[in-house]
Amino acid sequence: MRALAVHILVAFLVFPAVSTAGAQSEPAPTTSRDTVIRDSLQADSAAVDTSASAPTTSVAAPQLTTVRVTGKNGHGSGYLRFETGTATKTPTLLRDIPQAVTVINRALIRDQGMQSMADVVRYVPGITMGQGEGNRDQPTIRGNATTADFFVNGVRDDAQYFRDLYNVERVEALKGSNAMIFGRGGGGGVINRVMKEAGWTPSGELTLQGGSHDNRRATFDVGRGLNSTVAARFNGMYENSSLFRDDTWLKRQGMNPTLSVASPSRQTRLNVGYETFTDRRTADRGIPSFANEPVRTDISTFFGNPSLSYSTVRVNGASASAAHTTSGGLNLNNQTRFTSYDKVYQNVFPGAVSSNGADVTISAYRNAHQRENLFNQTDLTYAARTGSFGHTLLLGAEIGRQATDNYRQTGYFNDTAATFVAPVAAPTIATPVSFRQSATDADNHVTNTARSIYAQDQVTLSDHVQMIAGVRYESFGLRYHDNRSGSSLARNDGMVSPRFGLLLKPVAVASLYANYSVSFLPSAGDQFSSLTDVTKALEPEKFENFEAGAKWDIADKISLTAAVYRLDRSNTRATDPNNPGLTVQTGSQRSKGYELGITGRITPAWEIAGGFARQNASITSTTASAPSGTTVPLVPAATLSLWNRYHFAPRFSLALGVTHQADMYAAISNTVKLPAFTRVDGGFYFSLTESVGAQLNLENIFNETYYPLANGNNNITPGSPRAIRVLLTTGF
Repeated sequence: MRALAVHILVAFLVFPAVSTAGAQSEPAPTTSRDTVIRDSLQADSAAVDTSASAPTTSVAAPQLTTVRVTGKNGHGSGYLRFETGTATKTPTLLRDIPQAVTVINRALIRDQGMQSMADVVRYVPGITMGQGEGNRDQPTIRGNATTADFFVNGVRDDAQYFRDLYNVERVEALKGSNAMIFGRGGGGGVINRVMKEAGWTPSGELTLQGGSHDNRRATFDVGRGLNSTVAARFNGMYENSSLFRDDTWLKRQGMNPTLSVASPSRQTRLNVGYETFTDRRTADRGIPSFANEPVRTDISTFFGNPSLSYSTVRVNGASASAAHTTSGGLNLNNQTRFTSYDKVYQNVFPGAVSSNGADVTISAYRNAHQRENLFNQTDLTYAARTGSFGHTLLLGAEIGRQATDNYRQTGYFNDTAATFVAPVAAPTIATPVSFRQSATDADNHVTNTARSIYAQDQVTLSDHVQMIAGVRYESFGLRYHDNRSGSSLARNDGMVSPRFGLLLKPVAVASLYANYSVSFLPSAGDQFSSLTDVTKALEPEKFENFEAGAKWDIADKISLTAAVYRLDRSNTRATDPNNPGLTVQTGSQRSKGYELGITGRITPAWEIAGGFARQNASITSTTASAPSGTTVPLVPAATLSLWNRYHFAPRFSLALGVTHQADMYAAISNTVKLPAFTRVDGGFYFSLTESVGAQLNLENIFNETYYPLANGNNNITPGSPRAIRVLLTTGF
């Protein structure tokens, strides 16, 4: 902790005054490369980072040297965004990033009424969401399941919980290995939330929502420039809803104030923020399978005991970011984030169904998990030229510490048996359950530290050729203490993660690219919940991503993207064929496929967002989990999503969306399949006055029965039946 404190202190002392978050509004270098970006960016005003917005009040706000996105669309906000500062840690056009990136901006989030990460990834090709045992986000990205590859403004947010979108400006899905930018993990990709921040453009919005299954939710967003150098913003949310499954419910609330302070010189800025968020819900593990498919039952039927199945998480996070731009084109960015997570979940859930289909085995456990994260990042960027070549240079460092406590208890029915048999015809039980530790339940404390340095060069070789090359070195140390036995174990890894990309630009608005990148995952896994004598001796797993693609922005109205990739995962654990008592790292997995994306406006009145992915992921060398040739679960061979909104009049528009998912295996055993499905959604939008709007979202219009989520063969989540949500929004 002392080294971390010194690093943070030095980082802040280099600023005579302070400035914006690196992920929200990065000061732009003054090179021709960034002039091209500034002159080229055209997108809807809703996609602008509020931290970089020009003020419209009588207060004269400072005009920072930033890349700006200006509005051109005739019907207000749109779905198209042209740039990001996340994928390269510099403001870069999406078409000049040699990597598949999907951005779900605030306009699309609002129009679909998205509230969760599961809602978001339905419109991200190459990503499917898992069930996460009914208590966490768990996507599979290019064939690699993860609970940890989540980020907030580029800073790790790796605890296991369900995230909300009330204070999110946009969500960015960056696919392929990402360790050069984000550090360890991120083998299949990462999901980054860019948060709303205080700015000098006034914001004021209150939304009330109600609908099917006693859906009740309210959000508000208010922000103002307090004077020429200080701005504040406050986002809040409250929800108290039932769900379509029997005896299930959801209660959540969040508050997120932010403050921005800019110097009169316009070269420096500080952003600070604090969020407190609570999510309480029924921990619903779904239904079991029978005869290699989801068991035939009413989709609302709860298997287990809903009154004893719950998940509660409290997240408290504080952040501070600073940036300074010099007249010579040197940019300094620093951000610090501290987050505490306090989570308890308990579930009474289904297991296997008997061979005759009559009975189901019920089990139970409780898990408590506390974690504290402290991360600091410092980035230095500089624009330079060597002869005819233009360079955007990045040099950075990251240091972090995480402390985690894990405590698990097994449930005993009638205080005696660890399992209970219930009839499939009546699987909702009320049998008393007591919780206590079994011989193998976890009780441990884990501390890990990470120290990284990284460098990157974005090179403009000519008007038609660009290159990006970078490398990160990360030192990762883990200390594991078993509170039950008193034993301690440790593991240290040094990981080198390179990245290289080449872009060919036949015209300024299009690019063809090729990219190679590497990530590593330490042997303790993405949640480092345990370390054993076996795993402490293992090297990190390695992910190598080979990707090629094309991007084309048509008339600043439509963005078309295509990518083809191969992602190899190696150093996976396997049993030694010559000595079953030993573990060797000869297992491997390969994911390959292609994806297509479209975002923008077909006509001034017709907005569109969609994607298609075809992928295959399989075990290529036998692992400890499966033999060679096994198909990786939760990877459908094809997914399609297409959302359309058409403005029939200035005050009235309609939307229609279609999502299709091919069948996929529920688990690595490759025995149970989730059937393919097609879901159709719709939206109606009315502007009642200049400041009041009404929105009606129809979900699953044709009442399709489908099963989109699973956590193994016997925890399968049915999709919601037809549902209606009504939103009333007023601006002020």
